[in-house]
Amino acid sequence: MDPMFLAYSFFRRRKFEQCVDLCSQLLEKNPYDQAAWTLKTRALTEQVYVDLCSQLLEKNPYDQAAWTLKTRALTEQVYVDEVDVDEEGIAEMLMDDNAIATVARPGTSLKKPGTGVGAPSQGMRPMSQSGRPLSGFVRPGTQSGRPGTMEQAIRTPRTAHTARPVTSASGRYVRLGTASMLSTPDGPFINLARLNFGKYAQRQNLAKALFEYIFHHENDVRNGLELASLATEACQFKDWWWKVQLGKCYYRLGLYREAERQLKSALKQQEMVDIYLYLSKVYVRLDQPLTSVEIFKQGLEKFPGEVSLLTGISRIHEGLNDMTSAVKFYKDVLHHDNMHVEAIACIGTHHFYTDQPEVALKFYRRLLQMGVYNTELFNNLGLCCFYAQQYDMTLTCFERALGLSTDANVADVWYNVGHVALGIGDTNLAYQCFRLALSYNNDHCEAYNNLGILELRKGHMEQARAFFQAAFTLAPHMFEPHYNFGVLSDRVGDLQSSYSAIQKSFEAFPDHSDSKDLLKQLREHFSLL
Repeated sequence: MDPMFLAYSFFRRRKFEQCVDLCSQLLEKNPYDQAAWTLKTRALTEQVYVDLCSQLLEKNPYDQAAWTLKTRALTEQVYVDEVDVDEEGIAEMLMDDNAIATVARPGTSLKKPGTGVGAPSQGMRPMSQSGRPLSGFVRPGTQSGRPGTMEQAIRTPRTAHTARPVTSASGRYVRLGTASMLSTPDGPFINLARLNFGKYAQRQNLAKALFEYIFHHENDVRNGLELASLATEACQFKDWWWKVQLGKCYYRLGLYREAERQLKSALKQQEMVDIYLYLSKVYVRLDQPLTSVEIFKQGLEKFPGEVSLLTGISRIHEGLNDMTSAVKFYKDVLHHDNMHVEAIACIGTHHFYTDQPEVALKFYRRLLQMGVYNTELFNNLGLCCFYAQQYDMTLTCFERALGLSTDANVADVWYNVGHVALGIGDTNLAYQCFRLALSYNNDHCEAYNNLGILELRKGHMEQARAFFQAAFTLAPHMFEPHYNFGVLSDRVGDLQSSYSAIQKSFEAFPDHSDSKDLLKQLREHFSLL
């Protein structure tokens, strides 16, 4: 990758230290590089904003310009765009009293996505525990799913390395608040408890900077809501910006109907892409995906070809398991922005799971050409090469994937190497790979399931039984461990256990033909007794 391009990328992502270091290296090679000099100057300026403003405030504590600039600089250091980033915790999932219908019609609820339109069966494409297909692009919410019971939710870890499940408290909101905990010699910059919000609300130039500081840096939603309410009254309810901030506060507090009201009011005053995105987020949280799609389409009428709106529609269709519509809208996204990583990755995943690895390979190669260079991409390239019978590239891609891997994803790479080993008939290598996957992540249910199959082939019934039980205990939403346990129990003559396991497999995947055949066979056995 071009070092200058990378430096600009660091600057845009507010990684100023890395940007300065890279620009310094470029200037050592060419001291007259004006672009590198300008970028380094800007990055250093961003870094010292806070210090310069502190010095000015020491000389004159009432310098409003310095106070406002320091507030904005501190906010920028921890700013996170609220539109895309969203984590739904256990409390929001299981204690949600905003449900519209207990039994929703198929295709109208994200909690029960339905069988899917244009999507491969669960036998081809793995499902999450909520019944959605695994996405081709990791987004907040795609990993946790929607557990059906409190017990299942508590047993679902956030990652392989912590037993704590996903909650809003364990998500990024706590991490945002930690910026306010950094010890400073003179105490916190702004003592919120002593502020008179009514006075600040009258002064719009200070109020907006103060609100963003409270909301993003201090992570104090209640005080932010109070300031936003007072400021909205002060400007006689005519400023759309404050209504959007009220909507964000209400959304964070779980008051979705109030958030909806504020955002709709803001939309009447000023049509902005962000307002459509926030409003659709509210409807997704209320489990009204079709209404959310309508909001996106209204936005597209005002802003034709807006990529973020098209991507939002694609995500909702993917969440509803309507893959035909999802791929159609992802292709629309690429028509307007042919460098959109999420769209390329999701279309590539769809082609891979619909038996078109050669087509998927083209999309993943495109990502590689664009500069995406990580474990997941090389892992997917290796699988595509294997299923497209390009065996010379398969192991090279997996070697790259293992070289780039971290503790969080190395287990998945070894699991896929084990699949390749099974494909070429080397069961010993496959066994070692699945064992390695478990050594890095002892909750890897797919590895347990495949180890059980290998033990069953060797005739080790007790070890196979233990592996299958571990697999379906960790992942009750998967049908394979239940079915394999049912087959094992049938072989050893434990018909009752086999019947129970096959029923669970049938619940997880109603269209599984082998489960139907075994269930029919067991019913015939029981009818003869």
